[in-house]
Amino acid sequence: MTAPKTETRIVPRMLTRLVPPPAALLISIGLTYAASAWWPTTVVDWPPLDWVAGLLFAAGGGLMLAAAWALWRARTTIDPFRPERASQLVTGGIYRLSRNPIYLGDALLLTGMACWWGQPLGLIALALFVLFIDRFQIRGEEAALARHFGDAFDRYRQRTRRWL
Repeated sequence: MTAPKTETRIVPRMLTRLVPPPAALLISIGLTYAASAWWPTTVVDWPPLDWVAGLLFAAGGGLMLAAAWALWRARTTIDPFRPERASQLVTGGIYRLSRNPIYLGDALLLTGMACWWGQPLGLIALALFVLFIDRFQIRGEEAALARHFGDAFDRYRQRTRRWL
């Protein structure tokens, strides 16, 4: 029964090497833009969407900066491919609210792009992005952190939600 576990660990690692998180975000943004270009009849023209987009951009960017700042202050890695290189388990600051504030920030940016272009089909790209990151990136990162930090990571995981 250990063979299937090994296989499921290899596949996600291979997929995230082929499509790293920033590339997954760019692909999702491209899909949202393509939906606007190919299906202009689905575009929603509602002026407040620009303001909503701006708020989502600010919130997403702020989350990502706060997360990067917390990792930098702890002098630990931000590299999503090598979570085992983390020198400290960061659980304070923005990491008290979410175990994955950078990916949450990415999702907010992507939602902002859908609003900016007035493209409700962008929510499909958002759902695909979240599913991909959750399945093929976050689970691997969390497994590595659990191995590296043991009980401390288990306690953190129990008190802090994955996304929000």
